[in-house]
Amino acid sequence: MGLGDKIENAAQDAKGKAKETAGDATDDKSLQSEGLADQAGAKVKKAAENVKDIFKG
Repeated sequence: MGLGDKIENAAQDAKGKAKETAGDATDDKSLQSEGLADQAGAKVKKAAENVKDIFKG
């Protein structure tokens, strides 16, 4: 996994956590869902990169 990918995934995860927290604070279910989706997307990307790394090395 390249450094750029790691940074991008971490940023997406942090953005998702911030959205989820804001949704919790304002009781905005839509914002909470967006945050959870962003976090899930970051985890999927990280897992895919880890699989690529396994087959490369």
